Amino acid sequence: MKRFKFIEKKNGNYKDDFLSGLTVALALVPEAVAFAFIAGVSPVVGLYGAFMMGLITSIFGGRPGMISGATGATAVVMVAVVKHGTDLGGDSLGLQYLFATVIIAGIIQILAGVLKLGKFVRLIPHPVMMGFVNGLAIVIFLAQMGMFQRGGEWLPGAELYTMIGLVGLTMAVLYLFPLITSKVPAGLVAIVGVTIIAVVFNIDTETVLSFVQAKGGTGIEAGFPTFDVPTALFDIEVLKFVFPYAAIIAAIGLIESLMTLNLIDELTDTHGNTNKESIAQGLANITNGFFGGMGGCAMIGQSIINIKSGGRGRFSGIVASLTLLAFVMFGSTYIEMIPIAALVGVMFMVVIGTFAWSTFGVINKIPLSDAIVIVIVTLTTVFLDLAIAVFVGVIISALVFAWENAKRIRVRKSMHADGVKHYEVFGPLFFGSTQLFNEKFDPKNDPKEVVIDFKESRVADHSAIDAINKITQRYEAEGKTLRLRHLSADCRLLINKADKIIEINIIEDPLYTVATGGIEKL
Repeated sequence: MKRFKFIEKKNGNYKDDFLSGLTVALALVPEAVAFAFIAGVSPVVGLYGAFMMGLITSIFGGRPGMISGATGATAVVMVAVVKHGTDLGGDSLGLQYLFATVIIAGIIQILAGVLKLGKFVRLIPHPVMMGFVNGLAIVIFLAQMGMFQRGGEWLPGAELYTMIGLVGLTMAVLYLFPLITSKVPAGLVAIVGVTIIAVVFNIDTETVLSFVQAKGGTGIEAGFPTFDVPTALFDIEVLKFVFPYAAIIAAIGLIESLMTLNLIDELTDTHGNTNKESIAQGLANITNGFFGGMGGCAMIGQSIINIKSGGRGRFSGIVASLTLLAFVMFGSTYIEMIPIAALVGVMFMVVIGTFAWSTFGVINKIPLSDAIVIVIVTLTTVFLDLAIAVFVGVIISALVFAWENAKRIRVRKSMHADGVKHYEVFGPLFFGSTQLFNEKFDPKNDPKEVVIDFKESRVADHSAIDAINKITQRYEAEGKTLRLRHLSADCRLLINKADKIIEINIIEDPLYTVATGGIEKL
């Protein structure tokens, strides 16, 4: 028997992509319906959104195998937009506001891709990534716990035990079936198998249909999405109102998508294109706005299901999207039979596979600052928002980095036989280390000639240039001669009176750049 492996690092093929796409399509239905209700729109709007997001990003995106659709992260922002429009003119106007918002968000995302802003995801430190996946795993887990409740209360005895039993059965199939064969996705076998058992034995448990009805809907059956230009796009007052929400949705969508892209890169030992994915996400959101979908972004849970089921190529996402549309148009009767417990079991296994369990092994070995970042990002993701969590994590990491590097600035002093005092600077000179740098010099008590040598240092920014200028002024005020050595040509352009105080050594002077392009001396 083969040892259980949550995700196998292997090349994909069309058969695996096709079967994994079917599995993902089944898991997309309740998610899209739930997020539509969160946003305050019809389930069909959520299903259309999942179909269009998935199809377009699978074809044009920068990360084959990643699944996009309607998500909770964007849905919670859409609530205010839909409510405002509905209060002004009913459900129809609420949808117009939503579609206009999604289109503008898409345009912003395309601009981000064109301007190549996606590359900045590389600046996200590993502790932030660990906190991100841990937080998302907890969020997914807590979302599934709601399926065991009705009206805020736990399901009654027999119904609860039935739910737990079917969830456990689904998870057992997902764990054991790969030990037998990997030719068929365990998720597909688990969902279909548990559905057949529930139907044959007439087990009383919540299904996709009862879930939709409990939320106020009638079913998931609908026709093909139709093209329509939102009239709200031509109203300046509406655009002023929705633009801030569109910007937030665009930012949240890109952050979640690019973080998910990075995670899939790590899990599959492959490399995606962040800028291409940004453009595809924007194109998908714009299409949603014109064809009646709620938009969205990458879905970490469904993406994990896809790659775990063997999906590696674009074909898996295309199959998932087209299958979802087929469910909506032709197969709603059969999809509505699926027990919610089967889908919950699949998502629980996603939680187990997503959570970075290695956190517990390294938390007491890594620097305290990194451990704090992991915990803060995890908690912020759970209690606030993943976009805020990433921003907070990056800011904390950047401040810690700056502080640690600021402490590395050192100056070694020596007096030569000719009476000239030499200062040798070690470490980076930048905004964080300038104050400590200034404290190392004593213009009043130094001899008539002083040399500051930057051979073992690097001038990093304008704060550093300003610090050097101020040191120059202090020595000049005392009537003493100051010479600077081993500075780059860029520094010579920016430092006051450079031609008088900077010694040039073509062979030894460094070539690093502080600033470029037509900068005059300060």
